[in-house]
Formats: sequence, C-alpha cells, structure tokens
Amino acid sequence: MAESSERSERRMRPAPLLFEPSEAASDPEHFFDLESIEDPRDLLSRATELTMAFQAAADRALEYQAVAAAQLADPRRFDRLTAADIAQRAEWSEDYAKKMVEFGRDLLRATDPEDQ
Repeated sequence: MAESSERSERRMRPAPLLFEPSEAASDPEHFFDLESIEDPRDLLSRATELTMAFQAAADRALEYQAVAAAQLADPRRFDRLTAADIAQRAEWSEDYAKKMVEFGRDLLRATDPEDQ
C-alpha cells in the first residue's frame, strides 16, 4: 500500500518544463529564464519547481528504461537479450542491468490486469 502511494506521489505533475528557444539554449548563461528573476523568493520558488520537474522526469524515464529492459530480457521472446547485452546497449554494468530487468518485471506485474 505504501508503495502505491509513493508511485502516485512521484507522478504528481510539478511545474511544466518549457522548451527554450534555440537561441536561448545556445547561451550557457541562460537557463529557463532563471537569470532574469530578480526576487530571491521567486528565484528559489521557480528553481525548486524546476528541480522537482526534472526529478519527476528522471524517475519516469528510469521506469521506462526498466520496463524496456524487462521486455528485452523476456524469455518468451525469440530475440531476447542477455543482461550483458542490455548493459552494453544502455551503457550500464551487467549487475545494474539485472536489477533493472527485475525492477521492470515488478513494474509490469503491477500493471498487468491478469495478475490482479
């Protein structure tokens, strides 16, 4: 039950990540217009929103990586990959790839309606 509430907390949608115009992105001093915020309270608030949004995006991407690793390692696939193959493709260690495959399998089991 705690795990379920943790997932829903992680999937809350913090501040939107807005794409920067290409000319602004090429300027190393420019980062989501933070440099133009003069009030330190506003700067802290927006920087915190961005931090939360990036962390949420990273967490979500990690879950997708795990699911993909589990799918690639599925023994029912004729073209399944070994943990070593997955590690090489993702630039992980083999031990980490094994953990990600297991994590992905757990995520797939949690979302599979046949298991519930």
